[in-house]
Amino acid sequence: MKHYVEQMYTGCLAEAAYYIESNGEAAIIDPLREVEPYIQKAKERGAQIKYVFETHFHADFVSGHLDLAKKTGAKIVYGPTAEPNFDAYIAKDGEEFKIGNIIIKALHTPGHTLESTTYLLIDEEGKERYIFTGDTLFIGDVGRPDLAVKGNLTEKELAGLLYESLRNKILTLPDDVIVYPGHGAGSACGKNIGKETFDTLGNQKKKNWALQNISKENFIKEATTGLLPPPQYFPKNALLNKLGYESIDNIIEREYIPLGVEEFKEKMKSGALVLDTRSPQDFANGHIPGSINIGLDGGPFAVWVGALIEDLKTPILLVTPEGREKEAIIRLARVGYENCLGYLEGGMLAWQNAGEKIADIHQIDAAEFAKRYKAENITVIDVRKPTEYEKSHLDKAKNIPLDFIQKHLHEFSKNEKYYIHCAGGYRSMIASSILKRNGIENIVDVKGGYSAISQQEGLPLVEIACSC
Repeated sequence: MKHYVEQMYTGCLAEAAYYIESNGEAAIIDPLREVEPYIQKAKERGAQIKYVFETHFHADFVSGHLDLAKKTGAKIVYGPTAEPNFDAYIAKDGEEFKIGNIIIKALHTPGHTLESTTYLLIDEEGKERYIFTGDTLFIGDVGRPDLAVKGNLTEKELAGLLYESLRNKILTLPDDVIVYPGHGAGSACGKNIGKETFDTLGNQKKKNWALQNISKENFIKEATTGLLPPPQYFPKNALLNKLGYESIDNIIEREYIPLGVEEFKEKMKSGALVLDTRSPQDFANGHIPGSINIGLDGGPFAVWVGALIEDLKTPILLVTPEGREKEAIIRLARVGYENCLGYLEGGMLAWQNAGEKIADIHQIDAAEFAKRYKAENITVIDVRKPTEYEKSHLDKAKNIPLDFIQKHLHEFSKNEKYYIHCAGGYRSMIASSILKRNGIENIVDVKGGYSAISQQEGLPLVEIACSC
């Protein structure tokens, strides 16, 4: 029977895991922390998971290698130089692993991290078919060289290693090989990852800047220029992946606890953070005072949790859309947050029915915003990323990216009114909730964000032409 390969993509993390199968044997590459989908997939297809291949120590999520190995008996495999604090097989460069009638060949491709390894699938006829590149090679980009767990190499030295890895291990492969990367657009593991989640190597040789005929010096310069600081949770997740972590089954059992209003309030008094995962609109209409909003839908929930809640051990109380409590717990655990104290049973309706105080956030649409902008001298805060702001923004709008807003709280006055916008409304509500939690009450959220603002007539937009 012909081999089977499936990309199992998770949009919240812009992460791709892979299910590979041949003749009743299977392997998983870079699994997420909740492993039941992979186990179920193998069960449905009548296969036994034999290997869990890890491309490197991931920084942006906690992998499921330990739970998957424990539940299936699969062997965990890392590439050369990896030093995990648990039982795993360390592959040699070029070593081959048999899965049914196919072979997975480990190609050591250091650069993103020292242990980074690409896995090459060789099919039943001996043809090189796919490369699973992890964060070594993305579609349109390469992995950033500043996220290594440990080591004495600088990011420029790692970028130099990446240059050699691409040329000595990747570019030598046939053009019809399919590139299956570890991430797609939206991941902070690369600077400018393309929206596609796979491509032929031949096409990438034409389109990916990193595979062009450039000097090592220029490659290093390009790979290390314009890197924003990585989200603060990255090194913490990388260490969890290297040192080991608690089973997600234990976490769900411990944290999936319904709390009545009074219990919820008692835990709030102890200093727990109330995380409201409903939509921005629902949050604006009414929320528990002091809570912050990071919606399960509309944006990369786990990424923003990781960027904005600094301590993985922060005690968290959840307010969720009905029926999505367990999902929220799992998605928090994906990025290492394991101290959820429970969720508000009955949600905001229960809070409201109990007569508890409710806060809201004032919103206006883009048309009303345009009127006020033209008639008044208003203060506008644009919380998009610098690259978005530089491409096009409203004249006199101040750019304070959401990623770093907590470091800029001292710049806000409690006596001034602020109009907050992002691209579409997801991030601006997160920013508004953080500001309100910190005593900045006079805020107005602009619905539809810059996408809607830029459609209004007569507003002075600053557009920077692309020089490329």
